[in-house]
Amino acid sequence: MAKVTNDDFTRQWITGNAIEIIGRYLPGELTLRGLHYQLVSIGMTNSLQHYKRVVKAMEVARWEGAVDFEAFSDLDRVMVGETRAEITDVLNKIEEAKYQVSAWMKHYSKNRWENQPVYAELFIEKKALQGVFQSVCAQNGIALGACKGYPSLTFLYEAAQRFSNAYDQGKECVILYFGDYDPSGEDIPRSVADNLNRMARDVNSLSPFNVEVKRFALFESQVREWKLPPAPAKETDSRTANWEGIGQVELDAVKPEKLKRMAQEAIDSIFDYSLYDDLLMAETEETETYRTALLDYVNNL
Repeated sequence: MAKVTNDDFTRQWITGNAIEIIGRYLPGELTLRGLHYQLVSIGMTNSLQHYKRVVKAMEVARWEGAVDFEAFSDLDRVMVGETRAEITDVLNKIEEAKYQVSAWMKHYSKNRWENQPVYAELFIEKKALQGVFQSVCAQNGIALGACKGYPSLTFLYEAAQRFSNAYDQGKECVILYFGDYDPSGEDIPRSVADNLNRMARDVNSLSPFNVEVKRFALFESQVREWKLPPAPAKETDSRTANWEGIGQVELDAVKPEKLKRMAQEAIDSIFDYSLYDDLLMAETEETETYRTALLDYVNNL
């Protein structure tokens, strides 16, 4: 790490330390806010002024080539779809098709959660952290949703439809929740549960499911134990006046590798691995039937 002096945290200090921190992560795994908190952990003041200085330093560093442009994630600004304009090569298309057919023939799998008693989804407060949680959720076959603060009724109604379908299959409905430690961060899980369960009662097209929201972060005990740097709670938050917390701490303050471990532990806490072993046995037995049927179909085209 670059040496800290009595001077202000200069652009040179920020960039020198940032390059070392960024090197620990895959492209897009770290947010600018997450970088700021890691710099705070080695001496920088946790203030809006210093956060803005980090953002500016990383802007300059990327233009100068010291930091890759893809180093940080920005999932609040993403394109939908793509414009394809490359020349089509029929031979490449044939090879792609062969690969796809081979993949279909060789890879039969059952749905990881189909014999579990629960239907689960993982919600996070901020879309910016989606890149951190996405790989763990993909490995475990669990849906990941970003609330972006208090989620909209549209977001919740779409979730309610999924939970309603799961209820019809005899599943218990669970949300694993990760959010900030602040007045709203503590209240969002309650709001999500209340609104979803209200929809289950009042929307005639939905089966009367019940959702349990299990909150895994952030708690005051975690903030204290991990020595995360608090900032004053936002005065613009109407819940701040009646909140007795020790100060606002964003989920970004937790290192990505720890968030991944926490996500896996949260999933493991509701997942029955003995039932999963039974599922894998059934999958093995069904694989040959699947491959034989596909091969017969291809041969008769």
